[in-house]
Amino acid sequence: MSVRVLLADDHQLVRTGLRRILEAEPDLAVVGEAGDGVEAVELTRTLTPDLAVLDVSMPRMTGLQAARQIARRSPAVRMLMLSMYDDDQYFFAALQAGASGYVLKSAADEDLVAACRAAIRGESFLYAGVAGALVRDVLERVRRGERVPRTPLTEREEEVVKLIAEGHTSREIARALVISVKTVERHRANVLTKLGLHDRTQLTRYAIRAGLIEP
Repeated sequence: MSVRVLLADDHQLVRTGLRRILEAEPDLAVVGEAGDGVEAVELTRTLTPDLAVLDVSMPRMTGLQAARQIARRSPAVRMLMLSMYDDDQYFFAALQAGASGYVLKSAADEDLVAACRAAIRGESFLYAGVAGALVRDVLERVRRGERVPRTPLTEREEEVVKLIAEGHTSREIARALVISVKTVERHRANVLTKLGLHDRTQLTRYAIRAGLIEP
């Protein structure tokens, strides 16, 4: 079955170009188009796409604002941010909003399809520029003698992820860590946002890769 994609950009010409790129692929199908962030949120709810491709800059509601709402209201929908700006700050903001990646409009003909498929697989998509910036940042911190964290998660968040991956319920985790169920759910939400993940299955895969549990 084809992946159902929603396109959101305030320029009709851009949407037409993106549609042509995606519909040239047998496994991708555009099921709707939105001209701003508000419409994107509404269409995500009514059309239930598998993936929403959102322009960062749109009227009424930006793509980042729309992504935050979609992440809350339709957590099963994967998201990609689209932008003309080669800026790692936008990239990190996109991940924090719940997106799986960030695609430059100037490279959409080369990167968009790969980014869509990565998002559906539950993977993050790094375009070449931001990947290089991340490597440079780590190397610079090492050169200054700073400690480079192996994970973006706090110790408490790692504990929660480990227990989730082991199959424990929020109530069981709350008892084990002597915290409230509400706090467990807040940690879980924070972890999903930080890692750009969407569900327990992806958290379990992360826990295995991070060495928190054995496969």
